[in-house]
Amino acid sequence: MCCEKYGGRLFAFVARVVTAACVVIAATAAHAQYPGRPIRFIVPSAPGGTPDIISRVIGAELSKQMAQQVVVDNRPGANGTIGMTMIARSLPDGHTIGYAPVSALAINPSVTKLPYDTNRDLQMVAQLVFGLHIMAVTPSLPVKSVQELIDYAKSNPGKLSFGSSGSGSSQHVGMELFKLMTGVQMMHVPFKAIQQAITEVIGGRIQLTFDNLASMLPHVRAGRVRALGVTSSKRSAAIPELPTISEAGVPGFEVTTWSGVIVPAGTPKAIVARLNAEVNKALVSQAAKDLLAASGYELVGGSAEQFDTFVKKEIIKWADVVKRSGAKVE
Repeated sequence: MCCEKYGGRLFAFVARVVTAACVVIAATAAHAQYPGRPIRFIVPSAPGGTPDIISRVIGAELSKQMAQQVVVDNRPGANGTIGMTMIARSLPDGHTIGYAPVSALAINPSVTKLPYDTNRDLQMVAQLVFGLHIMAVTPSLPVKSVQELIDYAKSNPGKLSFGSSGSGSSQHVGMELFKLMTGVQMMHVPFKAIQQAITEVIGGRIQLTFDNLASMLPHVRAGRVRALGVTSSKRSAAIPELPTISEAGVPGFEVTTWSGVIVPAGTPKAIVARLNAEVNKALVSQAAKDLLAASGYELVGGSAEQFDTFVKKEIIKWADVVKRSGAKVE
């Protein structure tokens, strides 16, 4: 009787050990074979824009490094929510990765109800790039500096309008931060793409906007828009004569644009570590360096933990701006 009792317990214990061992062996084998098929790289924006260009450069490098095709899959819509939802709901086996911009990852949670939870459903892999915006006005507006813009806006309350790539975009909440810090009133005009907003500024139908250096600088150089400042904490080497908005009249103002690679939560740690290593390797490739020279972005990289910490800080920052400004999806 005693032998049967303890024999049963021993059998159960051995069974659990064997099962656990099988799971470890299976996971190890799966990692050793990873990637076992093409990797889908979901980009939550339309083809042709900066996110698409960055993703295709990094994706091409990953394809070469991992000896497996990386297929960019553009899924635009709802300020990135459509693509981000697809990433969150994908099988967490490393064969679906995603491109995550600041708007979709750090701003959307505060401006709209999402069908996924950033902290619960997504796993950070590595930060890709970090960049700045140029604030620019239509040439017909009688202002030539940030301080003159502030003075003009205060003398003409509600008469100025600014364009963005949509409610909840970095241009939108960034200008809401500008309004909070200066006390000016301006009307927000959302567009489906920032190129449309820039076209309207050039035509004088709206008065100002800001976007990344790559999209704005050609218009600044051609005189189609007038640049007032950059939104980063330090001046840009590409246009060093342009002051930061912080030093030009709004101390402490900073709005940056950034992005990174993510995967669905539950992706095995070993696969996340492999992807992190491969992304960091891709970022030091000549193709990535050429991209940096053309776009004005800073290539970042680093660990998954560093990216996760950075994202959490950005979520808190923009949640505060959204709360104080009352910004919402229109």
